Amino acid sequence: MDWPESSEDEERDVRAGLHWKTRPLLDWAGGRPFVWVDDEITDRDRAWTAARCGERALLHRVDPRTGLTDADFALLDGWLRGV
Repeated sequence: MDWPESSEDEERDVRAGLHWKTRPLLDWAGGRPFVWVDDEITDRDRAWTAARCGERALLHRVDPRTGLTDADFALLDGWLRGV
């Protein structure tokens, strides 16, 4: 995936508390189920995504100090098996 150039939408999203990746990721997913694993996901990103994707998206925040753990992999595996 190539990240788009900065736009007025992105600047407005960031001012509203969304991560700059949120809108491009949802556009790229195109309605398909997806998982987003990142260390910068916020409650605002989760709410915005849930309003547009419902259960078709899992936004999972990881601690940048520890990275992905066995618990993270178990959660991701369970979600993916449920899709």
